[in-house]
Amino acid sequence: MDSDAIQVFTTIDDRALADRMADALISRRLAACVQITGPVTSVYRWQGKVETSQEWLCIIKTQASRYPAVEAAIRELHTYQVPEIVAVPIVAGSKDYLAWLTQETADSVPPTTRITVHGDTKQW
Repeated sequence: MDSDAIQVFTTIDDRALADRMADALISRRLAACVQITGPVTSVYRWQGKVETSQEWLCIIKTQASRYPAVEAAIRELHTYQVPEIVAVPIVAGSKDYLAWLTQETADSVPPTTRITVHGDTKQW
């Protein structure tokens, strides 16, 4: 399956900031969906010391073509000196889901949107 879809991962130490980042990415049409999970415990080496932090993991669904803008937005909103920003390709997925992801991250959307879930079509 050919797909331009990717997932971008970042972690952040403040739930409210994770929520604001998700809102910004969605409102700028840089992501179709942002899942926030946590808190998670991160163990890492920083400036020569082993650190442990409580963080929230943001999983951002977008298109590879949107990655530079997603990375720039994360850097703009993030408080870390070196935030985790990694992307992995979505190598396969539901045709309907990937079409929705592409539509929601397009520069503009049609004035009417139709989505069918479990046989129910909703239009707005």
